[in-house]
Amino acid sequence: MKDHGKIDALINTAGIVGPSNTVVEDVNWPDFEKVLQVNLYGAIWLTQAVIPSMKDKKYGRIVHLASIAGKEGNPGLSPYNTSKAGMIGFVKGVAKEVAPHGVVINALAPAVISTPMNSNTSEETLKYMISRIPMGRVGQPEEVAEIVAFMASKACSFTTGFTFDASGGRATY
Repeated sequence: MKDHGKIDALINTAGIVGPSNTVVEDVNWPDFEKVLQVNLYGAIWLTQAVIPSMKDKKYGRIVHLASIAGKEGNPGLSPYNTSKAGMIGFVKGVAKEVAPHGVVINALAPAVISTPMNSNTSEETLKYMISRIPMGRVGQPEEVAEIVAFMASKACSFTTGFTFDASGGRATY
């Protein structure tokens, strides 16, 4: 913020999967904590950094990439599920705090998307996730980008605290 003076939109796409195909009792705490630090704490810290400037301008758009795992959970991914569910709850609460100041904050919950982040996800876990998608395929980055572009635009002016869906029909709520 010191270098640029203002920010109109924050689009947080940082995220890691962490341990996959691992039941909760076998996840060690440092691995769990690392996923929380990147996925959830990172979202919190970024939001805290930009809100003062956005409130001063009475305008801002904040978009956090959550996950369908935060809405429905996936077996063997408890750290990831937890971090993304926490992010969704964080967005809902912060939206109520900043809405009177012209700041809109939303999340996007994609299903599995063809990105490098999924390169270390086990084949078994990927097959399971795709089997839950009625369209029967992974999403493409361009499909997510179109939704994010709307969420970060002035056109997204009366929706805040919402979790948009990009799940190929997996989640219909």
